Amino acid sequence: MKYLGAYILPLLAALGIYSLGFYTWLTPVFTFGLLPILEQYLPKDSQNYDEEEKISRGKKVLYDIMLYVNVLFIFSLLYFAQLTLLTKNIPLWQWIGLVFSVGIVLGSNGINVAHELGHRNKKFERILAKILLLPSFYTHFFIEHNHGHHLNVATPEDPSTARKNQNIYAFWVQTVSGTYTQAWQIQNNLNKRNNTSFWSINNDMLWFQLMHALYLLLTFILFSIQGLLFAVFAGFVGLLLLETINYIEHYGLERKKLASGRYERVSELHSWNSNHSAGRIILYELTRHSDHHFKATKKYQILEHKDQSPQLPYGYPCSMVMALVPPIWFSVMNKEVPVNS
Repeated sequence: MKYLGAYILPLLAALGIYSLGFYTWLTPVFTFGLLPILEQYLPKDSQNYDEEEKISRGKKVLYDIMLYVNVLFIFSLLYFAQLTLLTKNIPLWQWIGLVFSVGIVLGSNGINVAHELGHRNKKFERILAKILLLPSFYTHFFIEHNHGHHLNVATPEDPSTARKNQNIYAFWVQTVSGTYTQAWQIQNNLNKRNNTSFWSINNDMLWFQLMHALYLLLTFILFSIQGLLFAVFAGFVGLLLLETINYIEHYGLERKKLASGRYERVSELHSWNSNHSAGRIILYELTRHSDHHFKATKKYQILEHKDQSPQLPYGYPCSMVMALVPPIWFSVMNKEVPVNS
C-alpha cells in the first residue's frame, strides 16, 4: 500500500538513533533536501475514486490501523533517543541532528496524524489524537483546530491563516501564541455553555497543562536535564513543522465578508491543494486540504482533488523549504494567490 511511505521518516530517524554519526542528520536532509527534489520528478495524481471505491476504502480498518501504529513509533523513537543520549557521549552536532530528526517525526507522524484522528467521532481515536499531540506540547490544537480554525479559516479571526506578504517567521509568532490563547477562550466558552467550573474534569485545557507538566517531570526523572532539554527542543521542532504546513495551506486566501457582517461559507476555494505524490503519501493526504476543509470528517484515504481549488505550484516539501526564504516564497506564491483573495 502506498501509505507505507508515511513510515519512511520514522525509519530514517530510527536509523539515525541506532547508527549515530552522519545518520543523525539523515531525516532533515531527506525531508528538506532530497524529497523536494524527488517530488519534482514524480508524477502528480489528480484522480478521484468513484463512489463504490470511496465506500469500500472508507470502511477498511487497515487505513485506521496505519494511523494508530504511529503512537508506537513516536514514543519508541523518543525513548530510544533519550536512552542513547543518556548512555552515550555524542558531540553537539549529532545531538542537534537527533533533535531535528525526532522533531520532524513529531510533526509529520505525530501532530499530523493527531489532526486526522481528532476529526473522528470514536472516543478511542480522539484519545489517541491527544496522546500524539503531547510530545510537541500542542494538545490545545485539539480544541482550537476543531472549534476555531475550521470555523474562522481564511479570515482575520484565524491565527492559523497566513496573510498575503506575511513572512513565515511573523506567522510563527502569530499562530503559536494565537492558537493557544484562542484554545483557552474556546474552553472557557464551553465551560459556560455546559455550566461547568474551571476545575471540572471536563476542562480539557486544564488537563492538557497537567499532562505536559507530568510528561516533562517524568522525562527529567528518567533522562536527567539533558533528556528534558532534548524533549523540549524536539517538541519545538515538531510544532514549528506543523505551523509551517499551516502557513502553506491557506497563505493569502480570504473569505469575503457579506453585507450581514458574516463571512461567506468555507469552500474549496479557501485552502491550497496539492496533488504531488510524495507529499500526499508522507502526510496521509493532508495536501488535499481543500476537500478536508469542505468536509472535515472525511477520512484521509478518500479525500478528493477539487479542480476549482487553488493549486500549489510545488508540493508541500518544496513549499516548506521556499517558505523559509520569504523573498523566494513571495516571488513564487504572490502571483498564484487568486485575485479575489
